Amino acid sequence: IQDESLHYEYLKHSGQYPIVGVNTFLNPAAAEGGSLVRDTALTRCSPEGKQAQIDNLQSFQDRHGDATTEALARLQQVCLEGGNVFAEMMNTARVASLGQISQALYEVGGRYRRSM
Repeated sequence: IQDESLHYEYLKHSGQYPIVGVNTFLNPAAAEGGSLVRDTALTRCSPEGKQAQIDNLQSFQDRHGDATTEALARLQQVCLEGGNVFAEMMNTARVASLGQISQALYEVGGRYRRSM
């Protein structure tokens, strides 16, 4: 396997790379003869439901416009100063979406990259 992340996933799923609580936990029901694999139906959103969520997000962003810019700037400043990021993030979440908050944090802190 050429890609390291795929190699990691292969080892994890095969059990060759044990991770406590991820691939080394055995469900007690399975230990008593039950199946380890469950057929689970995935719940999909309808196109109308998806559009409603997009519309709700746009409406939220429109209502909070200027306050969002200020709150995101405060959040970034708190990050740079080593302040209480969690408390400021709770304040920011009142006027900014998760995507906006994530982007603001990426701008000051970068993105996490798992090293192997």
